[in-house]
Amino acid sequence: MTTVATAKNWDEFMEGIWKQNPVFVMVLGMCPTLAVTVSAINAISMGLATTFVLIASCGLVSMMRNITPKEVRIAVYIVIIATFVTAVDYAIQAISLTLYDALGAFIQLIVVNCIILGRAEAHAARNPPVAAMTNATGMGAGFTIGLLALGVVREILGNGTLFGLSLFGEGFQPWVIMVLPPGGFFVLGSWLLLFSWRARRKQALEATHHA
Repeated sequence: MTTVATAKNWDEFMEGIWKQNPVFVMVLGMCPTLAVTVSAINAISMGLATTFVLIASCGLVSMMRNITPKEVRIAVYIVIIATFVTAVDYAIQAISLTLYDALGAFIQLIVVNCIILGRAEAHAARNPPVAAMTNATGMGAGFTIGLLALGVVREILGNGTLFGLSLFGEGFQPWVIMVLPPGGFFVLGSWLLLFSWRARRKQALEATHHA
């Protein structure tokens, strides 16, 4: 039983990282994905903040699933999510005002992030706390990976730095477009194209193998 439970928890965790990655598969949370990924540190900060809210809110929603009236469940979910978002908002403000200013209103907008509300409605409200929090952790990790994938590329090409450290010296000519909105769309499109190509290639190989 322990082995089965461990395997099930692992599947729950990996679902958000690969099979249902919020950024590259489900294409959710695009506003923060495109807006805050001008640097790797902004990307990972937003990812970690969203992950915390995901885990905490899904855990509480799961624990309250049997006592929450169906008629007000969405309102209850939003109140729970907003509570944890407020805590994250104040924490980031206390840790670093520079980071807080860089992330701007997108911290507060975690409340209406469809990834979190979708996990609460589709998974946490139907599963026990461990499974709900494990799934939320995977979704948060997948979202963070997606943000970081964009943030790393945009910072390297747009500023010639990574986590604020210079990579190419003073002679590097930054691609300024990468830190502008069109650069975000271009990098996101490139990653989606790569994942789509990989999925089609995998399907073609499987079809050849079965043939």
